[in-house]
Amino acid sequence: QVLSLPIVVIVHGNQDNNAKATVLWDNAFSEIDRVPFVVAERVPWEKMCNTLNLKFMAEVQTTKGLLKDHYFFLAQKIFNDHCASPEDFQSRSVSWAQFNKEILPGRGFTFWQWFDGVLDLTKRCLKSYWSDRLIIGFISKQYVCKLLSTEPDGTFLLRFSDSEIGGVTIAHVIRGKDGSSQVENIQPFSAKDLSIRSLGDRIRDLGQLRNLYPNIPKDQAFGSHYNSELGRAE
Repeated sequence: QVLSLPIVVIVHGNQDNNAKATVLWDNAFSEIDRVPFVVAERVPWEKMCNTLNLKFMAEVQTTKGLLKDHYFFLAQKIFNDHCASPEDFQSRSVSWAQFNKEILPGRGFTFWQWFDGVLDLTKRCLKSYWSDRLIIGFISKQYVCKLLSTEPDGTFLLRFSDSEIGGVTIAHVIRGKDGSSQVENIQPFSAKDLSIRSLGDRIRDLGQLRNLYPNIPKDQAFGSHYNSELGRAE
């Protein structure tokens, strides 16, 4: 007899997400000579980072992986801890429950359900933008406000939505005549939205967007992603 790789049988498409989480955890963290079906309940956060990175690059088919700042944001999300430093997280371990059982605070989904939604959106609609490093993506709303609040009017960046599964939003700064600044987040775009009109064309359409953070003119940053003027909305 030979042990196979892990298999999960599902009876409905809505079970797909949880099945993928089970297979991912088993493939990444089980011991080769383990008793069948015995898997670690907790794994080092560093191992989890490596697994998420490999999964992201394989799924999206990109050579541009996750960065240290991305891991820091993901750690804050999965551990629900916004006070710890990046170094603090390195010594922690993450549980299966934190990965795909416990609902994220104030949300209706788990960490994995959220991350898998980002994977799917990026694979379907954002691969070239991600590969060109035009999307920061994994960054908190609070940190975006901190970054943009001192920038010129019309400076913007792209981040994955915290409140919706599989959404990307544009945060931009509006500076008043008195010098005061306000950071606004545009309603997240889903894969369905971006299949109707691409992200590049949506950015071109929005006149209030001028420079991609920190200071790249938007036409320079996204010009190669614009479709011809023929398809542009009036």
